[in-house]
Amino acid sequence: MNRWNPPVELTKKEQLIVKRLRRTRKLFAFLRLHRHELFDETFQQELEAMYRDTGAGGEPVPPALLCMAVILQAYHRISDAEAIELTIMDLRWQMVLGCVGGDEPAFAQGTLQAFRDRLIKTEMDRRLLERTIELARKTKEFDWKKLPKDLHLAVDSRPFEGAGRVEDTFNLLGHAARKLVQCAAQLTGMSTQEICLQAGIPLLLSPSIKAGLDINWSDPVQKEQAIDTLAEQVTSLNEWLDEHRLANEEPLKPYVDALVQVRKQDLEESADGRIHIRRGVAEDRRVSIEEPEMRHGRKSKSKRFNGYKQHVATDLRTDLFLACAITPANRPEEEATPDLEADLKRCRVHIGTASIDRAYVNSSLVDDVVADGGTVLAKPWAGRNSRRELFGKRDFKINMRAKTITCPAGQVEAFEPGDTVEFDPEICGACTLRSRCTLSASGKGRTVHTGEDEAMQQKFRKLQATSAGRERLRARVGVEHRLAHIAARQGPKARYRGIRKNVFDLRRAAAVANLETIHRMVDRCAKAAA
Repeated sequence: MNRWNPPVELTKKEQLIVKRLRRTRKLFAFLRLHRHELFDETFQQELEAMYRDTGAGGEPVPPALLCMAVILQAYHRISDAEAIELTIMDLRWQMVLGCVGGDEPAFAQGTLQAFRDRLIKTEMDRRLLERTIELARKTKEFDWKKLPKDLHLAVDSRPFEGAGRVEDTFNLLGHAARKLVQCAAQLTGMSTQEICLQAGIPLLLSPSIKAGLDINWSDPVQKEQAIDTLAEQVTSLNEWLDEHRLANEEPLKPYVDALVQVRKQDLEESADGRIHIRRGVAEDRRVSIEEPEMRHGRKSKSKRFNGYKQHVATDLRTDLFLACAITPANRPEEEATPDLEADLKRCRVHIGTASIDRAYVNSSLVDDVVADGGTVLAKPWAGRNSRRELFGKRDFKINMRAKTITCPAGQVEAFEPGDTVEFDPEICGACTLRSRCTLSASGKGRTVHTGEDEAMQQKFRKLQATSAGRERLRARVGVEHRLAHIAARQGPKARYRGIRKNVFDLRRAAAVANLETIHRMVDRCAKAAA
């Protein structure tokens, strides 16, 4: 396999290009000057190990060259097809890839796609992110010897819209059924029209499911009849596939499973045997046929999104991204921390302080940091009463050592973390502060819920109560800015479908951000020296 060995010294043409890159797109110049450091012999050997020697086919494109193209693609935020064109049309791309003056593409579009698939399959996209951290460690401008050995880690997340089409129950069933008919037509050689008629699902002969049903969609009775009709025809299609032994064939099986899942989550049978849409939303409800891992999520009570959550961990002292993870939009933040910890362990870092969003408080990352003697910083939960005129949890004195809670009137109750404490109803009934404390019926006392992490929440509240503590909490703003930088580069919507491919995209975006951080430090020190 040919290794990528572009020259280190700049040609006169490249010197002119680098000179032109002093104001915009400066990373091109940095990558040209430092590509031999990023893709050293060891890293190139790791990339080559993704391939096995079969002795067949032509000479492959050097993997390091393709890996550099992957970085440039993320930097420019472009498609595979446009990346191929820029290897011919853009002098900056040609300079970095070492093909200035070439009139043929540096590689084929299929080659780039296959390389990306190999990166994902072999987890080498994680190594690409690690490689940027290793490059930073070798860059003297960071002055790593003066940095504290214990890491100041910050973790945050952002909503990320999925690439799949989000549909309602009618269209989910219709979409899956239409794909089943198309796949069956390819396997059997029959036309889709013939299959629809034989399988008893003529609704698919219309341009869309809702056009085929042709009802007044504001009439709830007609809607119930329509979903019953659609469910009946979908059942008929499933029976036809079983009769022809097609249901378990690989092109069809994912869509058969999708139909089963949607029917289970969205439909239910009434007492008279008719099918209707289930009331309420099923847990972990599927929202897209083509992207099964997408889910409904909430940024707030009023703002909903469909897709995923991106999670990142950064070092606040160097601004470098160290770890990335993605979870479905409906999953709590704490579920991302095992993946983040796996990346952090590979970086061989010790976390001295973790500045986190409070949604991560119950995560394994927090447990490990505390167990290792580190400090966790987060804002506490507000503890406000839903009725603002009433006392909130913050108005009660909680003594974690004695495990007692004292109300504003002085009544004391014992508790264990996680308990819901109810104060004595008789004392509460005669209390002069009752009208400011509870609206519960006579004979009931005020209740206060304590969390399993109540001790940690008390520390957070004490921290937030002082100016110095609030200043320490504000340090986490750094990761919010870094995550906003990723958001600006990637946009609000995913380029790929599925969690794993989007993890790859997040990792390479983080790698580009790290390279920009290294370049900024090098440039700053060069200006200071001048």
